[in-house]
Parts: sequence; structure tokens; C-alpha cells
Amino acid sequence: MKLISFEHAGQPAWGVLRDAEVVPLTRYWPDLATALAAGIEAIAQAAAGHDGPGIALAGLQWLPPVPAPCKILCVGLNYGRHVAEAGRELPRHPSLFARYPDSFVGHGAPVWKPRASDRFDYEGELAVVIGRAGRHIAARDALAHVAGYTCMAENSVRDFQKHNAQVTPGKNFERSGAIGPWLVSADEIGDPAGLRIQTRLNGETVQQGELADLIFPIPELIAYISAFTPLAPGDVIATGTPEGVGSSRQPPRFLAAGDTLEIEVPGVGTLRNTVADEPAHPH
Repeated sequence: MKLISFEHAGQPAWGVLRDAEVVPLTRYWPDLATALAAGIEAIAQAAAGHDGPGIALAGLQWLPPVPAPCKILCVGLNYGRHVAEAGRELPRHPSLFARYPDSFVGHGAPVWKPRASDRFDYEGELAVVIGRAGRHIAARDALAHVAGYTCMAENSVRDFQKHNAQVTPGKNFERSGAIGPWLVSADEIGDPAGLRIQTRLNGETVQQGELADLIFPIPELIAYISAFTPLAPGDVIATGTPEGVGSSRQPPRFLAAGDTLEIEVPGVGTLRNTVADEPAHPH
């Protein structure tokens, strides 16, 4: 089951993708995070029982699958070869940082190259969306707390990331990342370790990796994160990016206005966004 959030008639909405249209379910639950708390089976039943018209997918403005999660937690340096290209040692514990919801856009929307930097780098990732709340979750039980998976262009503003030991500024520029196009329910994926990821820049493959190569697999990430903070339905965990980022290339290769960035995870989907210069803000 593919779950998407979007704008329709000027209002946020969400629903289940069925062929080339969306079965809208906003009348049952106001947003996807609220629906996930009710469970994937309840969502499927609501979609099956919906007798109204669908909404054509063409022309919709896509939003991040969960537009405003309580938590977006991202893992850095979680592929061995990416650690090597960064000149770092293998971590003993996951390296985590938080992102704000307004640093992401949905599928098809332009991401903004910041006015403050020319070192805007791509990072393709698989993201995990929590479906069942929990704290102190054991790794062996972790996948039972996952609602599904989506693609993420996590992206980084490298100079701001390295201004000091805290990476927060370089990871939270407005509209610098993207997530989507939809959330694929976990029952369609099975073991996420079998997934692979590819990043394409203007049609050229610049990153590829396999989730089986994660230093800290998804169950371990969920166990570690839930040891210090509760996880709630709709929370997002980004699992890390493979080797091939622009800042590690010789010469470096950074994103520019007019570029097209695609993150593909077969079985999950393809997230596609163009890059635009950050506009001047009236404030």
C-alpha cells in the first residue's frame, strides 16, 4: 500500500494511491501521522470501504508523506565506504542529528540551493517511518514498530555543516531536502536489508549502495534511538547515505540551479526534484 500526502483545492490531504488516482482518507483521519496511530490495517479497511470519487494523481502538489513529524532523526556515516571517503574511523555508536520539517519538500517540488553557500551537496537515503509508538524497543522487536519506508534526499550544506562540531546548521536550511514520493507500507517490503539505493544527478548515477551494508542496521537504529527518546507514529529515521557524495569527489561536485536529483529505492519508489536558487524572502 502506498500512502501519500498532498495539497488539493488549497488544503492539505492524504490518501492511498490506487493506479493513477488517490483514494482520499482525510475524512477518517486528519493526517497520515494520526492514521498511522490507528494502524495500517485500519487504513486499508477505510480505503477498501471508501465509496466516493478518487482524485487524479496528475497535477497534485505532493507533500512529504508525513508533512510535520514530531521527530526527524538522521544518521550520519552509516555506510563503511562513505566513512572511508570522509576520512573517518568506523563509529562505535550511531552518529545522530535532528532536522526540522521545514527543511524538506515533497516529490516534484524544487529544493533550494541556499543563498549563503555554494557547497550544497546531495545525499540519497532510505527513510523509515514509525507506525507504532515505543520506548526502549529491543532490536528484535524493532521492525514491528515500522509503518513503512520512503526515499529521502537528505542533502547537506557542507561549509555550514563544518563550521563547528555540531552539524545542525548545515543540515537544516529551508527546503534543502526532499522526502517521498510516498510511504510504502512495511508489509510490501519485508526485510529492508534487501533494499538498495541509487542517487542520480542529471541522469548520471553518483551514488549506489545496499541496505545490507549499513554499519548500524535499521533494528539497531530503532533500539538505540528509543533508548533516549520515545518514538511516535509518523516519526522519521533517515538511515544514512552511501559513498559518492559531491564533497568527496575530485574535483568536488555540488548542486546548482537547474539540476535534477533522483533518489531511487526499487520496491519503494523514485523521488525526483529539481534544484532552484533560494528566492529573496520578503522578510
